[in-house]
Amino acid sequence: MVDWATIAGIFAGNAGTEELETFYPIRPECLADIPKTRFRPRVGKTLSARRWQAAFSEDGRLDIEKVLRRIQRGGVHPSIKGLVWEFLLGCFDPNSTSDERNQLREQRRERYGMWKAECQNIVPVIGSGKFITEPIITDDGQPIATEGCDAPPDVSDKKVAQWMHSLHQIGLDVVRTDRALVFYEDEANQAKLWDILAIYSWVDDDIGYVQGMNDICSPMVILLEDEADAFWCFERAMRRLRDNFRCSTTSIGVQSQLGTLSQVIKTVDPKLHQHLEDLDGGEYLFAFRMLMVLFRREFSFVDALYLWEVMWAMEYNPNIFSCYEQPDAAIDNDTAQPVDQKMLKQYGKFQRKNVQCGHADKNSALSVFLVASVLETKNKRILKDAKGLDDVVNILSELTGNLDAKKACKNALKIQDKYLKKAKKS
Repeated sequence: MVDWATIAGIFAGNAGTEELETFYPIRPECLADIPKTRFRPRVGKTLSARRWQAAFSEDGRLDIEKVLRRIQRGGVHPSIKGLVWEFLLGCFDPNSTSDERNQLREQRRERYGMWKAECQNIVPVIGSGKFITEPIITDDGQPIATEGCDAPPDVSDKKVAQWMHSLHQIGLDVVRTDRALVFYEDEANQAKLWDILAIYSWVDDDIGYVQGMNDICSPMVILLEDEADAFWCFERAMRRLRDNFRCSTTSIGVQSQLGTLSQVIKTVDPKLHQHLEDLDGGEYLFAFRMLMVLFRREFSFVDALYLWEVMWAMEYNPNIFSCYEQPDAAIDNDTAQPVDQKMLKQYGKFQRKNVQCGHADKNSALSVFLVASVLETKNKRILKDAKGLDDVVNILSELTGNLDAKKACKNALKIQDKYLKKAKKS
């Protein structure tokens, strides 16, 4: 843990990369291979620990409007990211008291503990501080003994068998996750990530585990010390992302968002869209990875976290908590009815514009407009040099480590505004 004096010192100056590594240290041998980090906590812009504490009333209610403004200007200081993310992702209601949140947190920890115990009864390695990278069950449900893991009994239950089949794949992905970070040199931390993903895939058996979820979950494991808290933060993130991971033999989960992206580019930049169509890229499959794992590959670890929290602040809907707690409630309903000005201030910039325009397409996430923003920055290169889809992919790959998250979000909002205005006219 970093003490408050250290935090204050980091925030007082212009925190450089080496100071940010107090929070997310990089393995020395990996320093040359990771994308450049652009984010710096900035006094007066970034949400600091002091500003965060000051945003709560005496009984613990959060002034979400004030917090959103600050995050949208300069992100969140590393010392409080996990706590802030829990609100941005809808784990807690800003209008709740500290006592109400503590009670809810304990209830959720107990529920996670019950699910973990269920999983441990089937596969005892869960919760042991170890994890598996080899299959423990054959395709027909026969047990396979592996080193450090006793062979499970024959499995006839389809749900159990499908879940057990996924465990070694989760392990293989865990080994590859954020390998440049010192945090994952510790096998116990890798096991914590594996446990959360394994238990999530047990609970959400409709989606199960899909490659890429490890990239979404990893920051929660790093930012939130308690495993159950990290699980619930990941579970809330998956509420908005899970359809991206819904894949079948005939379709991929992000296909709906790719379709929206196609429509956005066709509306705001018809010339670019036509060129991509001519290259047989009108389905925008080259943007698959950006949408699937929210730009984790295009940014350094620190910049990806900054991008996510700015996005979530801009997309923030004050009804998010009640919507998740009451699944029958529709979060899009507020785009169909008038919202008073006071309430509008509790929305993020992006979602506020949607509400004001009555736009309620769930596939029009900010990430779609971010990809549109990225394409627009490479508009001239693509039009001039792209003779095939491989050229488009190569041009976009040049962006890795060279994207400015703040500018990308700002441009995404401009494209959203342009798109909504043109869509309204047509």
